[in-house]
Amino acid sequence: MRKLTKQEIIDIIYGCTVLGTGGGGSLEGGLSIMEEDFKAGREFILSSLEEVPDEEMVACPYVCGSISPMTEAEEQEYAGLPEMDVTEAVRSFQILEEYFGKPFYGVIATELGGENTADALHVAALMGKPIIDADPSGRSVPELQHSTFYINDVPIQPMAVATPFGDTAVLNHVVDDFRAEKLVRAMACVSKNMIGVTDHPADGKTLKKSVIPATLTQALNVGKALREANEQGGDPAKAITKAAGGKILFRGDVKAFSWDTVDGFPVGDVTLEGTGDFQGHEYKVSFQNEHIISYRDGNVDVTVPDLICVLNTHGVPVTNPFYEEGQGLVVFALPAPQQWTTKRGLEVFGPKSFGYDVDYIPFSEK
Repeated sequence: MRKLTKQEIIDIIYGCTVLGTGGGGSLEGGLSIMEEDFKAGREFILSSLEEVPDEEMVACPYVCGSISPMTEAEEQEYAGLPEMDVTEAVRSFQILEEYFGKPFYGVIATELGGENTADALHVAALMGKPIIDADPSGRSVPELQHSTFYINDVPIQPMAVATPFGDTAVLNHVVDDFRAEKLVRAMACVSKNMIGVTDHPADGKTLKKSVIPATLTQALNVGKALREANEQGGDPAKAITKAAGGKILFRGDVKAFSWDTVDGFPVGDVTLEGTGDFQGHEYKVSFQNEHIISYRDGNVDVTVPDLICVLNTHGVPVTNPFYEEGQGLVVFALPAPQQWTTKRGLEVFGPKSFGYDVDYIPFSEK
C-alpha cells in the first residue's frame, strides 16, 4: 500500500476521463469531488489487488444515470424533496455495509471514468479505506452487465441503492445483471437522472480472479503523460498513445453532431471534417454513454471493446455529448483489456452486443 499525492489523484482523474471513452462522468465533476477531500485533508491509500486479504470484503460504489438536462416540470417535482449531506455513492456503500453487519476492507471503482472513479476514491477517503488498484471494466461502460464480474459469474447482488433525496433500498436478489440494469436505470429516471449504487460485494479471493489489475496505475500513467505533454507544449494524444500502446485515428473539426436521451442513456453521433494530414476525409463516432463504434469515410474503423478516446485542441478529454460545431478534436484508440477480447468478453461487450453486425477486429491489426 502507498499514499497517493494530490498531483497523483489529479492525474488519475484526468487519466480516467481519457479512458472513460466519453462516459464515466465529467472531468470537472470528478475534480470537484476530489477538491472536497483535499480541503478536508483526507488521505488516499492505494492497495494492490494482491494485498487484499482473501477473506476480506470489497465492494463497488458508483453513480448511475444520465447527464441529460431536466425539464421544467421535473425541476418542480424535485424542488420540495430533501437532499442528503453525503453523496449517493457514499450512502449506498454505507447501506450495504449495514446489510452485511460488518465493515468492508476496501473500495473498488466500478469503471474508469472522471466522475465514477472519483466517487469511489471519495468513498474510500471519507471512510478511511484503501482504494484497490483494479476495476472490472478497464474503461467506462454503458450498462451494469458490461463487467468482468459478469463474464466471470460473480453475482452483482446484494446491491444497495440511494437516491439524491435519501431513499434507500437493498436488492438482495435480482434475476441477473440485465435485470439489475433495468431496475437501477428506472430508479435513476425518477431521481434527477442520478442514483448511487454499491454492488458486487466480493471477498479478496474472488476479486483476484475476476477483475482487471493495476488499472488505476494505468490511469495515473495516462494522466501524467497528458499533463506533461500539455506543460511542455507537446502533443498530448501522441504522448498518451506512446505511453499506452495506442494509435491516432483522426484529427478534425466538428462538422455535425446530434444526440438524444434514450432509455436513460445519451445516444448520438459526432462527425468530424479532417484537418492537416486528414484533410479531405470524414470521421464519425457513435456513442451510447461511451464511444461504441467509429467510421472513417463511411467504413467501420474501430469498435468496442477497444477504447475510442477524444481530446480537444487544448489537450482536455471530451465527454459526451458536449461537442460544439467547429470544435477541433483528435480521436485515438487504446487497446482493450485482455478479458474483453475473449469469446465470452466479446459476447457481452463486443460490437454485436450493441446491435452492430460487424466483427471485432483490434485496431492494432488494421
